[in-house]
Amino acid sequence: MKITRVESIVLLDQYHLVRIETDEGVTGVGEVSPMNAQVTHSMIEHALAPLLIGEDPANIQGLWRRMYHKPYKLGPMGAQLEAIAGVDIALWDIAGKVAGKPIYELLGGLVRKAPEVYASSMQRGMTPKAEAERAVSFQEQGYRAYKIHSATPWMADDGEDYTLDTVREMRAAVGDDFDILVDVNNAYLPHTAIKIARQLEDYRVWHFEEPLAAHDHAGYAALAAAVDIPIAAGEQEYTKWQFRDLILNANLDILQPDVIKCGGITEFVKIAALAETFSKPITVHNTQPTIGTVAHLHLWASLPSCIYPQEYNIEPHPLRDDFPIWKEPVLPENGRMVPPSRPGLGVELDEEVVRRLRS
Repeated sequence: MKITRVESIVLLDQYHLVRIETDEGVTGVGEVSPMNAQVTHSMIEHALAPLLIGEDPANIQGLWRRMYHKPYKLGPMGAQLEAIAGVDIALWDIAGKVAGKPIYELLGGLVRKAPEVYASSMQRGMTPKAEAERAVSFQEQGYRAYKIHSATPWMADDGEDYTLDTVREMRAAVGDDFDILVDVNNAYLPHTAIKIARQLEDYRVWHFEEPLAAHDHAGYAALAAAVDIPIAAGEQEYTKWQFRDLILNANLDILQPDVIKCGGITEFVKIAALAETFSKPITVHNTQPTIGTVAHLHLWASLPSCIYPQEYNIEPHPLRDDFPIWKEPVLPENGRMVPPSRPGLGVELDEEVVRRLRS
């Protein structure tokens, strides 16, 4: 079997898919993080696709290394790894279809049949009362945890911050048997993060995500040593080498790789093995409730280190809610998701919808 085409597909000028075709008629699909679809689109068309045409799609490790090393001066952090992720997921989709097995079986089989997800609110600027009421509404839908994004990203202590007021209101509304997670997107300087973390502990916040600049490993290590609340980060890291440094230098409690950012399933599995080696749990970064979530779902279900509830974006999303791109959507039920049992990713694109939404 040989790769005959690598198709980069941008939908609604923002969302980025990859389709790989072969000479035996087997195709695979993947997704790229939608940070800047035009950049990753060019990366795939001009840098990666020429490295793949005529190659055996089963050689996933070899192709990953080729995509990483050949255009390395264009990355490797950011757009290059995000583009590789879309290709890599599509290659795994092909591998599952050829084997007649879902990807989770290729990864060793189910560790958990229905992984739990938490409701991730992407809203900023909601009043504390409104956010608390929203959390209660998802509690009533069967979710057992809810995450807020409650400060101006990268504000360095100088911006809007609703964190403490929102957490106080939420805890009063949802009671004690419901987890609250806080993501402030690199908002604080180290001394402020310690002060805020100690107050969040009083409200039994489950994890405190990205309180510091992503590169401040020394600050993270000091924060983790100073407080009991679990500190989480990793959405801005792309390789196993960066996650090694988060473990050894930043001393994080929870790691947060994202399969459509960190080089796909191939690299995610290596990050997960590293996490398990150092007894670090994974709670993924997962903002795309489409192919990215399905790829994550196969990982959550099969990797021991994905033990906690995983992120699920509850905000309206055009490819799930307005123009569903799947023929048979994979959605949460009572705060849990069941991985598709069909071969590969187990999802099929609605080609008519894809055609209409293409840029």
